[in-house]
Amino acid sequence: MVKCTKGQVRRLKTALRWKGDPQRRQRIQMVLLRESEMTQPAIAGALGVSLSTVNRAHMAYDRGGLKALKSKPSGGRKRENITLAEEKVLLARFAKAAGAGEMLNIHDLKAAYEKAIGHDTSNSTVYNLLARHGWRKLMPRPFHPKRDIAAQNSFKKTVFLMR
Repeated sequence: MVKCTKGQVRRLKTALRWKGDPQRRQRIQMVLLRESEMTQPAIAGALGVSLSTVNRAHMAYDRGGLKALKSKPSGGRKRENITLAEEKVLLARFAKAAGAGEMLNIHDLKAAYEKAIGHDTSNSTVYNLLARHGWRKLMPRPFHPKRDIAAQNSFKKTVFLMR
């Protein structure tokens, strides 16, 4: 247990009056209660938290001071391969061809993406990348590549018979 100086205790009490993150205020209270010679189990009982939470708050303050009691941000793209800005730069290379009406080959884009991130990835990752940046399929292919024109013509009705 590291004992706080009078200046540190004064800064903690000042920080306790700050508006904002209630979890940070609770961590500051844990440190201040320790300074008033309260034991960790008693602090945990008084604040309604677990003993490990009190212990983590004390260790964080001992290591990093008041800044260490600030909450860590949650959410965001935790498993991103590259940043959104890097994704935009990558797609910009393909945007000119796509804007000219050419078909975007997903295999070429996937190869460029894998080169940028440095490892293999799935097709769905590349499709999600395109969706994330608002790219979509604008036009279906005009005909099936294995079509049979003779069969299509024989299927068509040429004359409507009236009775």
